[in-house]
Amino acid sequence: MGIIQQLLKGIQLPRVVKIRQKFKVTEISDIPATMHQEFAKADIGDRVKPGMRIAIAVGSRGMDKIPELVRLTVAEIKQRSGEPFVVPAMGSHGGATAAGQAKVLANLGVTEASVGCPIISSMEVVEIGKINNGLAVHIDKNAYEADGIVIINRIKPHTAYRGPCESGLAKMLTIGLGKQKGAETCHMYSFKHMAEHVFEMAKVKLACCKVLFGIATVENAYDKISTLVAVPAEKIMEVDQQLLPQAKANMPRILFDPIDILVVDQIGKEISGDGMDPNITGRFPTPYASGGLDANKVVVLDLTKETNGNACGVGVADYTTRKLFNKVDFDYTYSNLITNTTPGPARMPMMLADDREALLTAVKTCNARDMSKIKLVRIKDTLHIGEIIISEALLPEAQANPDIEICGELMEMEFDEAGNLLGL
Repeated sequence: MGIIQQLLKGIQLPRVVKIRQKFKVTEISDIPATMHQEFAKADIGDRVKPGMRIAIAVGSRGMDKIPELVRLTVAEIKQRSGEPFVVPAMGSHGGATAAGQAKVLANLGVTEASVGCPIISSMEVVEIGKINNGLAVHIDKNAYEADGIVIINRIKPHTAYRGPCESGLAKMLTIGLGKQKGAETCHMYSFKHMAEHVFEMAKVKLACCKVLFGIATVENAYDKISTLVAVPAEKIMEVDQQLLPQAKANMPRILFDPIDILVVDQIGKEISGDGMDPNITGRFPTPYASGGLDANKVVVLDLTKETNGNACGVGVADYTTRKLFNKVDFDYTYSNLITNTTPGPARMPMMLADDREALLTAVKTCNARDMSKIKLVRIKDTLHIGEIIISEALLPEAQANPDIEICGELMEMEFDEAGNLLGL
């Protein structure tokens, strides 16, 4: 028996039960009809003229219905005799390479076959101006040389800073379409100044580039589209700010707080820029944003396939597994964090042999006064917190909450022969 096994000898994992958290939501049921209505508005579809080559900016996040939104946008442009093409708008993601960014889109279901137009992926940029503090403003060369630009993005609270525009159309313009060079410049003076940089650089691009309109979504607590609007270029900054409070109000949360242990099955860049959304977990990579859960210990078990080895975000966890470590692509991860100047999300937490050992370690070290009453919550990832697993100590609280449904019976945690956690 190794030293770790000796230290963990006698530690018991709590019994658990699956529950369903119920959030009050609205959802758009007919996306094609809504998109058609939005394109029919003044200063949206009528800005597409016959023969115009139009770049559609698509990012790296796992937005709800992103392949469908892109396909419908392509179809609406083609219907007006435009010539659309997709450009990856994701800063330094995908290892900051053209092939890597095309692969990120493919993993999201955005391919030439699925959306009906070419995908032109390049890291080449054009410098189009400077903001007041002297920082240069860059934009994807293919988008800049097109006859028009359309931006598709979800409005959401950012994971590392607070400001009038956080994750949304303005950030897509500034960082996404800035590619690695533009993202690096925007992050130059740390996240402390990101709100200012995103806002000012987006204004420069709107003034100097052929942006036609943006398509913005807001998602509900179950990550389904609740708002879908097309926005003329000149109103992008205004609408970005108007929709942010709605997006913040729509954010789901874990209905138990504080807890001893949060277990996250998987993290990935398509789930959040920080692998797991700090607005949910409470583990922020910078001091310029706050909120979320108060968890004494956080355990991250694995990476998603779609993240392509980018382990950004694991650094804010306390414990992880060797299986996660063995999947890390350090070039992908480090290129992302060198660009945004924040190394913390790539730091390695304590690395245990398997899921079972990581959980036992978290229980032993969670500082609970009564080890028989560990308050543990397990989630698949921060995009899916409708159905979660809780420990027995949280069951009375769950039973007393009308927004929680108990979905099963108490049971022991189950593992396969390799020590991988089962059951969610």
